[in-house]
This record gives sequence, structure tokens and C-alpha cells, in this order.
Amino acid sequence: MDALPHTDGAGFPGAVRRLVTGWALLGGALLLVVVAINMISVIGGVFGTPFPGDFELTEIGVAIAAFAFLPYCQATGANVTADIFTAGASTRWIAGFTLLGSLVALVFSVILIWRMYLGMMDQKDYDYTTAILQIPHWWAFLPILVSLALLALAALATLLEEFETVTKGTHRV
Repeated sequence: MDALPHTDGAGFPGAVRRLVTGWALLGGALLLVVVAINMISVIGGVFGTPFPGDFELTEIGVAIAAFAFLPYCQATGANVTADIFTAGASTRWIAGFTLLGSLVALVFSVILIWRMYLGMMDQKDYDYTTAILQIPHWWAFLPILVSLALLALAALATLLEEFETVTKGTHRV
């Protein structure tokens, strides 16, 4: 399967692909900030002035970044696949499997949005915060919910593309 299926950039799928690419780049930038915080903490620890709350910021930053990459993986076909089973399959069969995968991703993303939203509300209602910096836990849920909404959009976009491939037998770009 191509690393970047349907890369013409047109219509709804193209717009979603551009949006999730930007979101993933923000996730990557956040990981760079986390690395910088850890470097400052290690260097500061050597000189007796560690970065307070570095573990908390690392935990929150990595969680947000990991979720930021999910929509990109869906939109670009970068999810883990077992190509050994489909090596001899036709484009139409592969599109059918990808369509099924997109449907599963869409269903799971909607379920995760629902459950993560309820989890965020619990964190907010009980006023949970991190131990050192006192950052409210629910703050981390906001970008994660955005990531899950983008995952749902990416799954819908790939579902529509693969449906067209299955029904019309068009070739992947």
C-alpha cells in the first residue's frame, strides 16, 4: 500500500489531510519542547537546580503529542498493517480492507471522544491537579479531544476514498 494514498489534495479528504498534517507537526513541536524541558532538568540537576515539575510536563506533553499523531497516521495510511496477507490481493480487495479499517477507526474515535469527554468532566468536577505544578488534569484532555475529532474526520475521509475505490474500482494514486 502506498505511504500517502490519494495525495491529490482535492476536496474534503485533501483538506482533512492538510489539517491533520499541521496538527501532527504541532504534536512534534510539543515533543521538542518536552525534550528541551528534560535536557534543562538534567543539566540543572547536575548543578543543583533541577526543573520543577519536569515529570508532570513530560507526562502531559507526551500524551498530547501521541494523540496528535493518530489522525495523521489514519489520513496517510501510516497505521500498522499486515501486508503479508494482502501482498497478492487486488487494489479493490485492499481498498475493501482499508475501508473496513476506516470504519473501525471512525467508530472507535467516536467512542473515545464520548468517553474522554466524560473523563475530562470528571477530572474538572473533582478538581484533580498535578502534584507539583498544580496543573488541572482536564486541561490535557482538550487537545486530546481535538485530536480524536480530527481522527474521526480522517477516518471519514479515508472511508469515503476507499468506498469510491471499492465501488468504482479506481486506482490509488
